[in-house]
Amino acid sequence: MTMLTSSPTSATVNLQQLMDASNRNDHRLAQALSAMIAASAQVLATQTSTNQAAAAQLNTVANVPFQRFRLDSRQVAPNDVFVLLKSHTPNCQKSRDYLYQAAKNAAFILSEIDPIALLATANVPPHANIALSTDDSQSVAQQQLDSLPCPVLYVPNIRDFLGDLIQSHLQYQQPVTLPAVVAVTGTNGKTTISQLVAQLTQLTGMSSAVMGTAGNGRLGALVQASHTTGDALAVQQFLYQMGSENAELLALEASSHGLDQQRLQGMPVSVAIYTNLSRDHLDYHADMAEYASAKARLFDKAHFPDLTHAIINIDDEHAQVMLDTAHASELTVWTYSLDASKTATFVAAKIKPSLQGVEISLHTDFGDGKINNLDIVSPLLGRFNVANLLAAMAAAVAIGAKSNVGIERIAPVVPQLQGAVGRMQRVPSNDGCFIVDYAHTPDALSQVLASLKTHCKGQLWAVFGCGGDRDAGKRPLMAQAGLAGADQVILTADNPRTEDPQVILQDMQAGMSAEQYQRTHIEPARQKAIEYAVNQAAADDIVVIAGKGHETYQEINNVRYDFDDSVILQNALEHAGRV
Repeated sequence: MTMLTSSPTSATVNLQQLMDASNRNDHRLAQALSAMIAASAQVLATQTSTNQAAAAQLNTVANVPFQRFRLDSRQVAPNDVFVLLKSHTPNCQKSRDYLYQAAKNAAFILSEIDPIALLATANVPPHANIALSTDDSQSVAQQQLDSLPCPVLYVPNIRDFLGDLIQSHLQYQQPVTLPAVVAVTGTNGKTTISQLVAQLTQLTGMSSAVMGTAGNGRLGALVQASHTTGDALAVQQFLYQMGSENAELLALEASSHGLDQQRLQGMPVSVAIYTNLSRDHLDYHADMAEYASAKARLFDKAHFPDLTHAIINIDDEHAQVMLDTAHASELTVWTYSLDASKTATFVAAKIKPSLQGVEISLHTDFGDGKINNLDIVSPLLGRFNVANLLAAMAAAVAIGAKSNVGIERIAPVVPQLQGAVGRMQRVPSNDGCFIVDYAHTPDALSQVLASLKTHCKGQLWAVFGCGGDRDAGKRPLMAQAGLAGADQVILTADNPRTEDPQVILQDMQAGMSAEQYQRTHIEPARQKAIEYAVNQAAADDIVVIAGKGHETYQEINNVRYDFDDSVILQNALEHAGRV
């Protein structure tokens, strides 16, 4: 399966036609488009001495035919519309270059950035071929703007309706029925829950797909993704593609970056899930409160008008932020918990784990007077995967409500579930237990180690590192999480990116005690670290290779080299004669 890179046909359309179609369908996009053109004309007309000419030019944009939208200036072909968005790390020169590059072919440009301010703060490129006058009545920036071969509309609120705009264009060309969407947000568990939701719904009769870190597509045919949540164009094209393939359900991961940047705007999310919040992405968010606020957007009907259900982990300390937002949006709120003493919609009253899975006594109370007590056998390893399972089952019940698929039909198919690749993935061996997991935050690593410690007859080993060019404050916390949960720790490289692995490892060792150093082996080369663990672990030991999970590469100095922890581990086991 490949991602769509263009509209379903080569036919052209214009904004006026999209507005007319949206009006007929009582779609909120019509009002947004009308306001966009009117506001853009007003803004630019007041910024130029030739305002009548500018207004006339902008008024014609509504009827300018175009073929597709582009967010990458390098991909703009003749008659495309380029959408210039702000970067999280603004660079006027780069944005200006994107503007000029796209203008060569674009039918017109929609800019989130004020083009006058942009051009006034960036240098004129030699290839622009602009003859600047000395007329004081017209700024140099305005001359540059007027000299562009296509109109530029300043639309500061473009993200508020960009997803709707893209999907409206796709649907105008060839209407399809879009799948219902379940979105999962939180620091940990997003990939597993989204895949479990897709599996549960498919096992109970729905055609399902997933979109997230481990890949995009129909179950069993995932294509590797570059981002947890793609850009607005990618997610809308993928949603449309799944609709054209008759998928009825799409389970996706909603990252804090994606929510903050409104990449999911226009997605028909009906069920939203919150897992947890622990330290991560603080190189992007100012603090944990801002991080939580970004996650809470998923439970706000102002952003996702199709929302009906919120499913929230009340064992998490940040859950109240999500609960408050969901209640303010008057959603049906279901909660889940692993604490038998708590009152929640889904409660794991008893949990009996093993290396083959877990037995769960599930208690459900939907507030309708009917209380269910079910015994469930799950093949998923780890206590935290019980929480993931509860969230997925709740979502499947919410989605299945229209077709009368309740908890009684969902519970029996749980034994057929498969864990996500790279999430508590056991690699076969004759002795010992060797596991690959994506845990790359202190909390996730702690949960993985705590889950496995109860099964370990010998020693528990943890092999992990920290990514380069990311939150450096997390590094010693990762090391301490590993040392608190494991008997033996091997510190190694993760994805160093442009940083020196030795520097990252030094950061991780901050604050370590003499006793902790005695239990720590440092090996910068990840393959050698894995091989060391395989050669040193005893027959009753458990070894966890953490941090990269499903990833099939290691990024070093902007180059991605082939590197799959599960493959490296399998080779090391074979070489050691342990398979």
